[in-house]
Amino acid sequence: MRRWLQWAGILLVCLMSLALMLGAAYEHYERARATSLYPPLGQLVDIGGRRLQLDCRGSGSPVVVFESGRDLNGSQSWYRVQDDVAKLSRACTYSRAGILWSDPTPGPHTGQAEAYDLHAALEKSGERPPFVLVGHSAGGMNVVIYTKYFGSEVAGLVLVDSSHPEQSARLKNALGMDPPSPSMPMKIMKGLSWIGLFRLMSPTPDPAAARATKIISAYAPISFSAAIDEMEADSQTFAAAEDAKNIIGSRPLFVLTAGLPPPGLPNDFEAAWRKMQDEEASWSSVSEHQLVAESHHYIQLEQPNRVVAAVGWAIERVRGQQVQQPVN
Repeated sequence: MRRWLQWAGILLVCLMSLALMLGAAYEHYERARATSLYPPLGQLVDIGGRRLQLDCRGSGSPVVVFESGRDLNGSQSWYRVQDDVAKLSRACTYSRAGILWSDPTPGPHTGQAEAYDLHAALEKSGERPPFVLVGHSAGGMNVVIYTKYFGSEVAGLVLVDSSHPEQSARLKNALGMDPPSPSMPMKIMKGLSWIGLFRLMSPTPDPAAARATKIISAYAPISFSAAIDEMEADSQTFAAAEDAKNIIGSRPLFVLTAGLPPPGLPNDFEAAWRKMQDEEASWSSVSEHQLVAESHHYIQLEQPNRVVAAVGWAIERVRGQQVQQPVN
């Protein structure tokens, strides 16, 4: 009996090893296939030993720079918006470290670190300020932090259903909602992404889906690890944006708020969220606030024309301020 158990144990170890090897080979093949089918859009900018994907289109000033939320979408979060904005002025999307085509970073995934990454990518690629920064969801905190550290470059901002620096504490106090954090299954999935587990458990996009959707899906196992790291650093990111109301000043600011709340949240969530959105609109003395009644959180995907119009508003006001400045 003992010898039988020993052989059974050896067999089990061999089978597990074989499964890991096959899984790793499968994931390696799929990553190579993704690179072949969906090469980087724009360029990969070397920011000092690693590269960020940056895709700039159109021409004109100010340069509009888009910042995605805490998800796997990266630059593709704006695929329904970028080309239309590029008809108005130069428009740049990018993917943060470890998302889509961008190389991972050995450093932190805080908003501060990501602001310095973006600054380096814009500088190295030759994109020159003034910038209009557009941030979705938690990406709104990133553009505020960028303004904090590189304020002389930022001429205007657009916040697309943006997070609020104090949202975790406020939602906890008012509704008993804990701030989102990676669950244990998510952490396990992150650790086993190299054997194809995440890819096997992810739905395959519809063949008729947009190319951007297929790109996001193909690179999802890579992007997932970085997204988890970003979530774990959110407390530091939000803390860095706490003095947002003192950062923006008189820069043109357009706030878009989703009118359809996410399902499954407490009934009072919408009122609490709207109050924070109203506060965001007060961060600048030159601001506009619109409720997009027919959209959920991803306004840029559900109602892209509203985002394009908001960006156009910011571009016009920045250009107007430039004209009004005296010539030395």
